[in-house]
Amino acid sequence: MEQQTVLKEILKALDLHASDFRSQIAALNEKIEAINQKVDATNGEFKRKFAEMDERIQEMEDRLESRIDRLENEMNERFNRLETKIDNLRIELIETQETVDFHSAKIAQHDRKIRKLSQQQ
Repeated sequence: MEQQTVLKEILKALDLHASDFRSQIAALNEKIEAINQKVDATNGEFKRKFAEMDERIQEMEDRLESRIDRLENEMNERFNRLETKIDNLRIELIETQETVDFHSAKIAQHDRKIRKLSQQQ
């Protein structure tokens, strides 16, 4: 009978400890759940912030590409104008050279005539 009493006492003590362990495990589970909720909320906030940053970066890229395109178009226009001016200068130089060649030939002709006339006298 004494053994049964000791066994009952041991079982009672085990039940008390088991109950304590259960309540501690339940408390830990609640804390873990609260932490998980905070982590989920934080992850949502991070995702939102990253999405905002991605959007801002995309806007900046779009503006930069737009500026680059505008500058390229402006530079192409200016290069085209320069090409036109250089082409016009080239044409003027060719015409000037032709005029110089023509006058040089005429001067040479006149020189020959003057020499002939001076030799005849």
